[in-house]
Amino acid sequence: MTCQTYSFFVLSIVMIYFGRFGNSLILAQLQNDIDLLKADFNSSHSDVADGGPIFTGKLVNWTERNEKRIILSQIVSLYLKMLNNTDKSKAHVRHISEELYTLKNNLRDDSKKVEDIMYLENLQMNDLKIQRKAVNELFSVLQKLVETSTSLKRKRSQSQRRCKC
Repeated sequence: MTCQTYSFFVLSIVMIYFGRFGNSLILAQLQNDIDLLKADFNSSHSDVADGGPIFTGKLVNWTERNEKRIILSQIVSLYLKMLNNTDKSKAHVRHISEELYTLKNNLRDDSKKVEDIMYLENLQMNDLKIQRKAVNELFSVLQKLVETSTSLKRKRSQSQRRCKC
């Protein structure tokens, strides 16, 4: 796969993943719109291949459905941010933006999850007050962790028992 097709590939993954092709999206029309967008951005320029892909390389690390929704919500947001700075008078830009906005509306909860992760990332763990609060919550956090791993084991064992292969 060439670097020129990465944006189409990622957008296709996003839209297939959320079932948009069966509803109203026509893949061939979107491909044409993306080809026009590639021309707008001169994406056949040789520097596109430098450093490898920016989105598709990250998707391989996210394996669970809920995890993928989180990363895909961020990718959709980045595409929308990019398209906000382009010429909206062009029909292909409007069409791609509309489809991405529709997807973004389906991903609202996942954006909140990313905000939660960013909040945790920015916590000042050397702050004594935060340390006190964290220690106060440690047992509850460990309980949640144990509950989560126990329910996963239970699900796995239930599915193994059901299968009489």
